[in-house]
Amino acid sequence: MRNILLIIILLFVSNLVSAQTWEAGGFIGSSGYMGDINPVRPDKFTDPAFGALVKRNFNAYWSAKLNFMQGKVRADDAKSSNPYQIERNLNFYSSVSELSLQVEFNLFKYMPGEIMGYGGRRLSPYIFTGFASFSFNPKTNYNGSEVELIPVQTEAVLYKGNAFSIPYGAGIKYNVKGNLSLIAEIGYRTAFTDYLDDISGRYPDFSAIAPASTYTVQLSDRSIAPKIGAPDTQRGDFRPRDTYMFTGISLTYTFVPIKCPTF
Repeated sequence: MRNILLIIILLFVSNLVSAQTWEAGGFIGSSGYMGDINPVRPDKFTDPAFGALVKRNFNAYWSAKLNFMQGKVRADDAKSSNPYQIERNLNFYSSVSELSLQVEFNLFKYMPGEIMGYGGRRLSPYIFTGFASFSFNPKTNYNGSEVELIPVQTEAVLYKGNAFSIPYGAGIKYNVKGNLSLIAEIGYRTAFTDYLDDISGRYPDFSAIAPASTYTVQLSDRSIAPKIGAPDTQRGDFRPRDTYMFTGISLTYTFVPIKCPTF
């Protein structure tokens, strides 16, 4: 699957070189996460994020975008209002690096650099979706030290620190002047993993699987005495996928040929 994504990206870039109307810019904003520690708040953005994009504008409505995003996600049971989560006492933080190929659809005719000549609008809402590959590495602090959680195997599962996701969201584009556009966007990513936060299913029975270090057992069940992590009892929320998200603004420049086509 990763090779297929790479081929699609290379084809997109090769097509972009000969494109008549394309766009480039940067993104700055915030990142967040929804999952086993934050199950219900899609508006919880916690850390700064940045990115870059190149875009092929096929016409005034449809575009294809190659997008890079970098951010950080985090959550802490101790800050929850849920009594079970407070007692469970788990937390994590992780960097997230994403490369995606997205399709955008403008609700109105939007053509920066051609607005006056071809009847385009200065402002347009838009929606998008696509396909992404991302990397992550959940960590926690334990006894004053930073610990990478993947090798610890807190649920007796060794998962990978990369996965695919489906981006989707909406935004508003505004033509500031000429070829410059200011874009506000919010987007969510449904990840094809439930271990972005290192939490998924049940507390394992380490004695039945293999002898586990005290270190692993303590990081698996960090509840305050009395301990709640009995083998095979619920540890996560049993939803099959986590979500991460980005929101912010982009400033882009649209390269328009001298002879503008009419769409």
